[in-house]
Amino acid sequence: MKHLIAATALTALAAPAFADAHADTVTLQLQWVTQAQFAGYYVALDKGFYDAEGLDVTILPGGPDIAPPQVLAGGGADAMLNWMPSALSAREKGLPVVNIAQPFKTSGLMLTCWKDTGITGPQDFRGKTIGVWFFGNEYPFLSWMSQEGIPTDGGDDGVTVLKQGFNVDPLLQRQADCISTMTYNEYGQVLDAGVSPDELVTFKYEDMGVATLEDGIWVLEENLEDEVFVDKMTRFVRASMEGWKYAEANPQEAAEIILDNDETGAQTEAAQVRMMEEIAKLTAGSDGSLDEADYQRTVDTLLAGGSDPVISAAPEGAWTSVITDAALN
Repeated sequence: MKHLIAATALTALAAPAFADAHADTVTLQLQWVTQAQFAGYYVALDKGFYDAEGLDVTILPGGPDIAPPQVLAGGGADAMLNWMPSALSAREKGLPVVNIAQPFKTSGLMLTCWKDTGITGPQDFRGKTIGVWFFGNEYPFLSWMSQEGIPTDGGDDGVTVLKQGFNVDPLLQRQADCISTMTYNEYGQVLDAGVSPDELVTFKYEDMGVATLEDGIWVLEENLEDEVFVDKMTRFVRASMEGWKYAEANPQEAAEIILDNDETGAQTEAAQVRMMEEIAKLTAGSDGSLDEADYQRTVDTLLAGGSDPVISAAPEGAWTSVITDAALN
């Protein structure tokens, strides 16, 4: 893919500005609701970075009933944000998605457990109940358990998987011994509920060697054959990364921009500032380009799993550097 569309991208860069205003519209589907996890895009919109690139950008919030791959497949968005395990699984199932940029360098995913359960390491998960997000977010956990040789169908030798909602109630109500949390979101919610860090034990996927890439920008492969689309995405990625670097340097202002765009009114300034400060740790060091070693680590993690891996074969053409190469140069 990297080489196949290189000529098209270069043609697009050499082309004059397109007169059709519609060609400059971009719709982005988020993976979740408006929050600092997506600050770079809202900052780029608010600070005029997209305007400066001649783009009219619409940001669509996600939610528990919204699957970004389905939105992308149905033509509801030009690009989506998605975790790589979910996107690669969708690609293997027939949806030809391609990663064109990777603003998140490291993973914020972890399991947060009650210390009094006696859990000190992954093998202690056996016989326990663990909350796991689904809708494509379950793949990193399932891959991890496969590598550990731990069944996920219950029993004393396996784990009982609790289909976790996007909250921390299962842990607080002792319905689960561990739950899925993000460093920048749910872990803080547990602490806000009055739980002391001393009462908890956490397992960061990054530290356990099973981290997979999160929050990449994905498009449909066929669209990359269109030079107008390639040109739009080049400008979109360039402006988005400008937004991300501004957000990293100005977490307070970025949080305020998020609040201005949150139509639900459910977010608080303190929570969004804290989230932005944690998110900045995950985007730090990224210029938007996908590190091939990080990609390969993700693929290797997903392939490792004995008889039940997340993907059955190494994908081909699942990412391209053409957009970021053009955007950065």
